[in-house]
Amino acid sequence: MRLKTKLTLVAVALLTLSACNKTEKVEPAPVLDTEQAKQAYSLGVSAGRYLQSTVEEYSKITVDLKADLILRGVQDGIAGKSELSEEDIQQLLTALDETYRNEQTKLAEAAAASAKAAGDAFLAENAKKEGVIVTESGLQYEVVQAAEGAKPAATDTVKVHYTGKLTDGTVFDSSVERGEPIEFPLNRVIPGWTEGVQLMSVGSKFRFTIPAELAYGDRDMGTIPPNSVLVFDVELLDVVKAE
Repeated sequence: MRLKTKLTLVAVALLTLSACNKTEKVEPAPVLDTEQAKQAYSLGVSAGRYLQSTVEEYSKITVDLKADLILRGVQDGIAGKSELSEEDIQQLLTALDETYRNEQTKLAEAAAASAKAAGDAFLAENAKKEGVIVTESGLQYEVVQAAEGAKPAATDTVKVHYTGKLTDGTVFDSSVERGEPIEFPLNRVIPGWTEGVQLMSVGSKFRFTIPAELAYGDRDMGTIPPNSVLVFDVELLDVVKAE
């Protein structure tokens, strides 16, 4: 059995022992009077914290692992015995892992579907606002500040300041907050940027509302959940024409 699994089971024992034996006489807590005693205690705390997060994750998929049975398994393992064969243990743990992965997939798919529906509703409402223009691809934009400068082609490198937000207003990236504009080839970013920035003149400011299919689609980008509609405030500072 892997070390992490062993630590988890030991932590279960430590956390549930007092709960399972409330009617029994409680022994005095060991004194943390040596370096090794403190190390042993620290190991228990670390394992307990890991266990807490693990139990919370399993509870999300309604897997109920009984504390008394876990404690019994820990005690048998320490005593060098088991009521199940090693093969059975490995198969059962593998099945538990598979159940967790399958349920996590279902939860992720449900969240993505919900985000898609919410994003579509947001786009429909945003399209009704005065000044919002919707392109053939579904990209929405507003001209915040017009200008008469040069417009980039997809093959050009652009220099911009921008702030990217989710539809709830959460900022996930901002060159403005960093205080440093960014340069990049326009054909190496998400389709909504490639299309939208080509509509801008140097010196202009646009707000783009980008459907998920023109952004990151159903990919989970960490701070950007799957099927997210993205809102960008962009200022085009310069264009470096491709040779």
